[in-house]
This record gives sequence, C-alpha cells and structure tokens, in this order.
Amino acid sequence: MNGWWGRILRVDLTTGVWEAQCPTFEVYRESLGGRGLAGRYLEPEVTRRWDDPAMPLLLFTGPLVDTASPTSGRMTIMSLSPLTGTVGDCSVGGSLGTLLKKAGWDGVVITGRSPRPCGIEIAGESVTLTDASGMAGLSTSRIFEILHGRGAAAATGPAAENGVAFANVMVDGHFAAGRNGLGLSFAAKNLRYITATGHGKTAVADPEDLQDAIDDIRRLLSASPALLGEFGIAEFGTPALYDLTHARRMMPTANFRETFFSAAPSLNAPALRERYLPKRTGCRGCPILCKKIAADGRPLPEFETLSHFTALLENEDLETAMAANRLCNEMGMDTISAAVTLACHSEIEGVKLSSADILALLDAIGRGKGIGAELGRGSAAYAASRGRPDCALTVKGQELPAYDPRGVCGMALAYATSTRGGCHLRAYPIAHEILRKPVATDRMSFSGKARIIKIAEDLNAAVDSLTACKFVFFAASLEEYAKVFRAVTGAPSSAQDLLKIGERIVYRERMMNARNGFTVEDDDLPGRFFTMPGSEREHILVPPIDRGAFLDARARYYAIRGLDKKGMPTRAKAEELGITWKS
Repeated sequence: MNGWWGRILRVDLTTGVWEAQCPTFEVYRESLGGRGLAGRYLEPEVTRRWDDPAMPLLLFTGPLVDTASPTSGRMTIMSLSPLTGTVGDCSVGGSLGTLLKKAGWDGVVITGRSPRPCGIEIAGESVTLTDASGMAGLSTSRIFEILHGRGAAAATGPAAENGVAFANVMVDGHFAAGRNGLGLSFAAKNLRYITATGHGKTAVADPEDLQDAIDDIRRLLSASPALLGEFGIAEFGTPALYDLTHARRMMPTANFRETFFSAAPSLNAPALRERYLPKRTGCRGCPILCKKIAADGRPLPEFETLSHFTALLENEDLETAMAANRLCNEMGMDTISAAVTLACHSEIEGVKLSSADILALLDAIGRGKGIGAELGRGSAAYAASRGRPDCALTVKGQELPAYDPRGVCGMALAYATSTRGGCHLRAYPIAHEILRKPVATDRMSFSGKARIIKIAEDLNAAVDSLTACKFVFFAASLEEYAKVFRAVTGAPSSAQDLLKIGERIVYRERMMNARNGFTVEDDDLPGRFFTMPGSEREHILVPPIDRGAFLDARARYYAIRGLDKKGMPTRAKAEELGITWKS
C-alpha cells in the first residue's frame, strides 16, 4: 500500500504475546486511520467497563503520517473514557506517530493487564515488554529522562497511578493526550509507557503531485493572519486567542458565573512572551510550530490552560498559571479538567483560591491525598457528592473549555453534541464565529448552526483520521487535503468522499455512546447558561442562552445528522453509511 503499511500491532499484556495483523485495503479506505480506524477497533468491545482487561487501548497513525504532508506529525489515542463513559480519544502531536509509522506499524491495539507495571518498546519489528516497577511515583519528566535515547515516548505520571479520572498521557515531554482520562486507561492495564523508533519510510504514490499540494497549502498558510500573521498562532501560540475571548465578553470567569476578567490584559500572550522569552517548537512536519517553550525550559500554557488558570479561578498572577501548567504536566493530568474542578471546589466552599491554594490542591489531586482524592474524580462526581451538581460545569461529565457558550451559540451546540463530552475541538466553531474563517457567522445566533456544526464535526473526524492539525483549516480546506491524500495513497478521492468518511466516523461514535446509555438528556448544557447572563458592557450584551432556540437548534442537528427525535441513531441511517447495525 501507499500511505499505509498494512500492519497493525496487537499486544496482549496479560500473556505478553504480540502479533501483527493485516487489515484489508477496504478497511483502511473506509476508516482512513487515526480516530476512524481506532473507532473501528473500539466498537466491538465498547460496552465493556473501561477497566476491563479486554477493553482495547488504541494508538493509531494515519495515511499522511511520516510523509511530507503539512502538519502530519500527529496520532490518535483512544479507549472508553474513564471520566465520561463516552468514546474517549485525543489527537496528539509530538513524534510518536511518526516514529511508530517509521517502525512499520499503522497502529497498536493493546489488551489485557500486565501482572506488574510495564512498558512497551517498539523498534521496527522488534517489540519488547519491560518491567517498569521502578518508575512508581516518578514524575513524567523523570520518566522521559530515563527513556531518553529510546525514540519517541508516551508516558503517564502519578495522577494515573493514583486514579485521577482526568489523568493524561504525555508524549515527548510536553504534548498532552488529554481530556478523557486516557492516562487512567494506561494504568488499568498496568502500562506505564510506550516508546517507538524505526527507520522505514512510508511509500508515497505520486511525490510530484504531493509537492504541488504542499505548495498550495503553504501559500494559503502564508496568507492567513490567524496562523502566520504578526499576531497569529505561529508567533504567540494558542494564547493568541486570549485577548479575542476577553474582548468579546466570553472568557469564563469565577467558575462561569461571569464572562469578563478585568486583569486579563496583563496576562495575555504578549505578557507571556515579554516575561518568559519563549522559543518556537511543535509537531514534526509542522510549518506553524504553535508550541512555545520558555527560556527556562518550561512549556508555556495553551490558551485554554492560560484562561482557566487565570480568569476561571480569578487568579491575577501569571507565574501561578505557568507553575500550574507545569505541575499538571509533571503529574500527568488534564489542565482544563483540573482547573474547572478547582473552580467548582472554590464555588462550593465559598472561597477564592490563593496561588498557594491552587498549587497545593493540584499536587494533592495528582498524589491522591486528602481532598485531592475527592477532586480527582472530576468536578461532576465531586459536586454531586457535595450536593451541589449545579457547580460542575460539564457536558457528559467532561469539564468545559475556555469559551463561554453564552457568547458563542455555535460552541454551545457543539459542546452539547460532542461525542466525547464537553469539547471545543469536535466542531471548533471558533473558526467562523470568532476568527471569521472560512466565512463569518453571527456568534450570538443559532441560525444555520445545526448544519454548520454537523459538517464541521464530519470534517474534523476526517482530519483526525488522516491525520492533520485542525489549525491548518483556518486557511486550507478539505479540497487541498483530498489532493494530498490522493497523492500519498493513489486512491481516487474528493473532499466530499473524505467528508462522507468523517460522517461515518461520527455516526459510529454516536452509536457506541447510545449503546452505553447516552440519550438526549446528555446532549445538554449546565443549567446556569440558560438562567444567568454573562458580563456585559455597552454595545456587548451577553444574555442567557435562549433555551427554546437551543432546543430547536439541537432538534435540527438531530434531523441533519440522521438521528431520531430523541437523538438516537437509526438502523436506516447506519445502513446508508455502511455501518453494521447494533442495537
């Protein structure tokens, strides 16, 4: 094959046996790779408990990985989410996907449970299971020091060992596979780390056509102010979005009770750059390089982390946000969920957390000590145990990111319909509602948003399966990436073909969630968004979300997605998409 090796590695940690499997070309063509192919392997086992040894842990590359395709240095990690019970996945950068592909593997399916803490080391066709008992209690940075020289690496930290429901998998030191508690999925298998190295090269069908497609994409990137402009993501990283959300009165503040933080202008991307003198880095094969590393070696927080560890917690100290980001990475836990859980705790207790409180509580969560053990279950479980479920700002049990839905109606709908819980990246309507790409839409209206969200979900499912970075689509489109896909694989394909594959992927995820009991009641937002206004100023009104308009948009989304009126998948639509029906 071109673009794929045609080989999947299966590892049974209970027996220590591994084998190579060779899916047909049709399987690859229908699922692409990444999120799509991982979902195909998750589906048969999805009704098991997340910690059942038979529940697969999946790491999948895509056909564009290890080629010259722009932003192709990504991969998907997937399992059933320990935090939400939904399909749990993350597209993560770094070099692990590329080196796994160079080792000759399109993906890894891990089942079973090791009798002792272990690691998996992949070096070409050699696969070794190691004893990782000596890594107990070690921070992720210490583990990466130990693994230095063994290729790309993914590892968990103390948070996973101590049962934190939003534990992350860290890749290459500071790339986080986060949001769904996938670190806890590693821990359930007694798996501490994975390394990969190899020297193969993924075959490309037409290198000349690929170069033409790359040139087209690079021209579009160069013309994008949001990406390569003076104030864009390449210059400032994702914190470039900080001032945009602040100015539009949509910055979640004080646990989403307000949408404006007066100290924000002193905590923005220019303030980070002036104080920490960052250098640019990023995923392999990326011309944007959005990751920023401070002069002292610490990674700068992403936008969502910066916003939540400042405005959401009413913290005016930039160094606290830096320290919190580093501590979460060292512990191996999701920064968004951690910050929202602290904000929930702050509201329930009626106290404003000091800088010392924030860092001490994060440490306690990661180590499972005292109140940290309760907070480590996530804000929904914690708030319910305290009799204050209204203080948990989650969808399907997953904490909400740093875009208040009262100021972006498309995001409100996207949060509710996301198959992995409250997530900004499934549809990412910020592109058109805030950055006005590819066209501007009215952020304070649900008009047209049902169809836009459905199409964006399909597109991003295809992007996560190819794989590529969503940021590129601020400038390029699926038309350009269909040309890339054709050049790499030699398979005839249009943008509409890829979009149809994305639709199949999303529908399969809706089917898997439905089999695990998710219903229309779960496609909803926390109540305060429908009753409390945001922070307003002259000419910028942030009223509560109109409940009727939201429900109407959700109903329209269901109809466009091919679901019934209760949001449930139908046999007819599944068969239309070529998905085997399972009730």
